[in-house]
Amino acid sequence: MKIVAIIEARMTSSRLPGKVLMEVLSKPILHYLISRLKRVRLLNEIVLATTTNSTDDILVDFANKENIKNYRGSENDVMARVFEAAESVDADLIVEITGDCPIVDPNIVEQVIQTYINNNYDYVNNVNVRSYPDGMDVQVFSKNVLERSLKMTKEALDHEHVTLHIRNHPEIFSHLNLVAPKNLWWPDLGLTLDERSDFELLKKIITHFSDNIYFDCYDVIKFLRDRDDLVSINQKVVRNCYYGPS
Repeated sequence: MKIVAIIEARMTSSRLPGKVLMEVLSKPILHYLISRLKRVRLLNEIVLATTTNSTDDILVDFANKENIKNYRGSENDVMARVFEAAESVDADLIVEITGDCPIVDPNIVEQVIQTYINNNYDYVNNVNVRSYPDGMDVQVFSKNVLERSLKMTKEALDHEHVTLHIRNHPEIFSHLNLVAPKNLWWPDLGLTLDERSDFELLKKIITHFSDNIYFDCYDVIKFLRDRDDLVSINQKVVRNCYYGPS
């Protein structure tokens, strides 16, 4: 079984254009996500799924510099883009990660993949019921399941948000949601990159751990637990409950 992480990213974010290439410690923040995913032993490949827009040429160049594959597809039909990206590298299992999650924990990614492999569910995730910090989001499903879902819906919202149709139809697709252990439970903590204030917090976190960019979710929680001055930086950001688009 070929296991592939597919990162959805584009430069034309409505809330913070160009966010995935904003720099922290002289490196685009997307670099940290890719570097962390390269630590996941179960992954056979990483693919950056971007759009055919000329504005995303720079992301293709960046993927090449990071020595990962890329695929270019529809800006609005993210569902089809992810499926086609999986097809382009003959993936069997898709590990969906959005470019909005630059400090996702490789250990959590590995755990979600292992849970999928060792159980019999169509869709394994840690986002359907929020318990981990927002930004530790991992969704795992087979290419075949995504293809079935793709063929079953023509709703624009479903196609804009890759797994929305799967999540809305548990009677068709069996679900398993991982719940955070007590030491990682902080569902209200925003570690995703939606707005400028998110970037400011992520920048402070990455800079704090500059000696080891492979810090994990628990390290971040320990760092922020008594730092209300930092946690408050992005507390007013309204999150997108659909996990997309990118």
